[in-house]
Amino acid sequence: QVQLVESGGGSVEAGGSLRLSCVASGATWRYACWGWFRQAPGKGREEVARISTTGTSTYYYNSMKGRFTISQDNAKNTLDLQMDSLKPEDSAMYYCAAHPVCSVDITRYIYRGQGTQVTVSS
Repeated sequence: QVQLVESGGGSVEAGGSLRLSCVASGATWRYACWGWFRQAPGKGREEVARISTTGTSTYYYNSMKGRFTISQDNAKNTLDLQMDSLKPEDSAMYYCAAHPVCSVDITRYIYRGQGTQVTVSS
């Protein structure tokens, strides 16, 4: 099994920044891609960004391009999401997730963490 544990969420004012982190453990060879998706109350899952474990490909959802940066440290099995210029509409529960295939939207995860809450006030 794969365990994913997120940290770094919190509350921030609009225009501020937060950095989310995810630590993976267990059978980490079972996935080739990992990333972040979010879900706000009453709304569906929305992919944020994903990256291949080789680092050769990354994907950002349109509204996050230029504001969010995904990165990983394979030696530490960590995945980070730097979020800048945050907007109130970015408020949601953010989940770290993983999938064996990188061409798949990360909202169709096979493995998922418990999530970390991000709240952006106006």
